[in-house]
Parts: sequence; structure tokens; C-alpha cells
Amino acid sequence: MEVCGTHTVAIFRSGIKALLPKNISLLSGPGCPVCVTPNEDIDKTIAIAKQKDVILTTFGDMIKVPGSNPNFSFKKKSLIKRNTKEFFYYSNLEKERAQGADIRVVYSALDALDIARRNPKKKVVLLGIGFETTSPTIASVILSAEKEGIDNFFILAAHKLIPPAMKTLLDSEEVRINGFLCPGHVSTIIGSSPYEFIPKDYGVPCVIAGFEPLDILQSILMAVQQIEQKEPKVEIEYRRAVRPQGNTTALKVLYEVFEVCNVRWRGLDMIQKSGLRFRRKYRQFDAESAFGRLLRESTFDVNVSPSGEPEGCLCGEILRGAKVPTDCTLFGKVCTPEEPVGPCMVSSEGTCAAYFKYGVMNRE
Repeated sequence: MEVCGTHTVAIFRSGIKALLPKNISLLSGPGCPVCVTPNEDIDKTIAIAKQKDVILTTFGDMIKVPGSNPNFSFKKKSLIKRNTKEFFYYSNLEKERAQGADIRVVYSALDALDIARRNPKKKVVLLGIGFETTSPTIASVILSAEKEGIDNFFILAAHKLIPPAMKTLLDSEEVRINGFLCPGHVSTIIGSSPYEFIPKDYGVPCVIAGFEPLDILQSILMAVQQIEQKEPKVEIEYRRAVRPQGNTTALKVLYEVFEVCNVRWRGLDMIQKSGLRFRRKYRQFDAESAFGRLLRESTFDVNVSPSGEPEGCLCGEILRGAKVPTDCTLFGKVCTPEEPVGPCMVSSEGTCAAYFKYGVMNRE
């Protein structure tokens, strides 16, 4: 299993699957931060974006991820017909922006902070998603905001940590995983030691892979050799970027601002110690805390009830490796990049998007 959306895209783009012998198969794991963000977080973001005097900022892929709660849908849910079947599309940030919400796409957390500087009378909220790769950059921006005394900048923290999700996949035994290709970008930050429990406790090889086709092929070979030699361990193929100790400066900044907590993942439910929340010292930047106070002090309604998955969507199973996109009856028919039903088709690193662009759809 490759646990990185960038690996998934690289594998499809370079045709690696077709080069492998039949006894080696690659499964795409929960390595896309857009894809693993649960619907309730999207609903919560939409609710905040609709409040007065709020500028909601987000990274590009998140703007098309549909929510699920009818209370926050686009007027009445958009009803369309495909293949003579009726299907409901729920709201997303793009549709809410069309309805007048001030929602802006940013390329970094620094861009969001700059918007807060230039709009001191607005509450600027950044939907903070990502794994260990991007969360240190957001932590760094929080330190800058504190130093400058900016009090109108907030983060809706939806960050995730990869190793606990890998443990959950192994514990579930839903899919037999013989080896992992560990994410290169994440590993530049955390190093190799956080994966050591996998060969030690589960006897499963781990290889931290780079992103060029030769990197991926070499990493597969290294994993196969570990299996054949019955010597599971953590190896670093991506040595030009990854050190065993990781990036200690980035980790120091990250855990200065955030602490580990339990969070829900799409398709994997609640995973212990797999998310990040603000430490008490920096909680004034926490959007949930800030809008919770507004709820008590005003008539703002930002309550979000538990949300469900769109009917027929298999994103959860696909993220666990239990299904592939072609198992989904919506894939390529009701669910397309233009009108995505689930986030696996939204994100450029989503498994469904990769299948659609490089896999079966372009051969039909």
C-alpha cells in the first residue's frame, strides 16, 4: 500500500502498475488530506463561512468537497439526472461563495494571515488541513500572528497524523497489507522512527519512497526483498530528502503550538492520537473556540449535527484499500471531476481522480 496521494498519482501517470508481475499489487491508502477530511468538518466550515464579517480561506482542492448535512446545503440540494437516475449534490464552499459568502482560495497559510492584516474588521478563518508536511507551516504562521498581535485570525484545525492511521489499517485486518510505501513528504518532517512499530509489532516492511518512477520501483523492490528475506524493517529509499530524525526544527515549531488529540477520519472513523489541536497558550487562534463563544454571546448558529456519507459513495472503503474506484457504481457516471460526489474524485491526489485521469476512463 502506498500511503501518499502523490505516490498514487505518480504510479498511475508513469504506468507502474502495468510493469509489475501479477503477484504484486498496489493499493492506494488514506494519504490524501482532502479525502480523509470527514463530512462534518466540511459542514462546520460552510457554517462558519456563512457568518457575517467572516472571510473563509482554504486551499484549492477543498473548495469543491461536498458537505452532507441538509441544514447547510445549497438552497435546496441541486437535483440532476444522470443515466435516468435522480441524484442529489450537496453544497460545497464553491457553491456557498456563489451565494455570497466571502470564501477565498489561498496557496499558503501566510496568504491567509496577510488577508487578516489587510482586513482588521473581519474575522479571517483558515481551514487548516494536511498531514505532518503542512501543519508545521501553519504552526509557524500562528507564532507570527501572536508576535504581531493579530487578533482576527483563526485556524479551523483539521490536521491529521499518518502513522496512527497506518496502525488502524493493520489492526482492522480488512485488507492484508504485506508492505508499506511510506510517504516521502511526511517523512521529511517526522523521519523514519515513527514507523518502527510497524515491522516490530506487525512484521510488515516499510520503505520511505521518493516520487520519481525509479524511486517507486526501487522502493517496491526493497519491500519485496524484505519480505523474501523475512527481515521486516524501516528503510529510507528517499535519502536525498529524508533523515532518520526528520526535521527537528519543524517538529519543535509544530508541537510548540499544537498537541496530539483523537480525531475522526473519513472511512476510518475515530483514530486515537491521530490529530492536532491547539495548546491552551494559543487557543485564541482556534476557530472552534472563537465561534463557540460567538454562539453563546449572539444569535449565530454554528451548530453542526452528525453527518453521513452521500448515498452510494465508496470513498471510505477506497481510502481503506478495501475497494477500488471501479467498484463504485457512481464512478465516472454520477461522480466525475466536474461534479464530484466524494472527495476522492475532488482532490488532484485522490484515488478516484487518478483512476479517472490515468486509469480505466481514458481507455474506454
